[in-house]
Amino acid sequence: MKENEHNPSSGRDELTRKDFLTRISLSVAGLSAAVMAVPVISALVAPLLQRKATFWRTVGRVDDFPVGSTSLVNFENADPEPYAGMLARSAAWLRRENEGSFIAFAINCTHLGCPVRWEEGADLFMCPCHGGVYYRDGTVAAGPPPRPLPEYRVRVNNGQVQLQTAPLPITTT
Repeated sequence: MKENEHNPSSGRDELTRKDFLTRISLSVAGLSAAVMAVPVISALVAPLLQRKATFWRTVGRVDDFPVGSTSLVNFENADPEPYAGMLARSAAWLRRENEGSFIAFAINCTHLGCPVRWEEGADLFMCPCHGGVYYRDGTVAAGPPPRPLPEYRVRVNNGQVQLQTAPLPITTT
């Protein structure tokens, strides 16, 4: 028998079948972990990189809204994407409190996001999905909503009523 032949202690690095399969398994596992880490890291980092653009959107003239009225107003979202389709538009409930004061609420219930409707006779916002009810000031009157309706900032500029919009979803400020 030759000196280096079939001698495990001869210094030759032979790769056994077990070592080869172990390395392949670890490589596949590492690659899988890296692939799975990409969306997780993206989800954690994306909110930090998003623009917080806000825009003032004109929703009508002051004279279009009688004192004490609550009206549904439509506007373009602050940061619509080209593929947004109908989601590029949104709406709000605008209430004229007195001659110079307006308040605006998001149309979506804070429970599950269903659109609320204004019931003028009852002076309440009603959610048809699970019976959520809000007072005219947006606070919760009954049902499952966990918090009041989110509000938009409102201003009057040159006789025009404007809402400060942001990329959806809006949050209370």
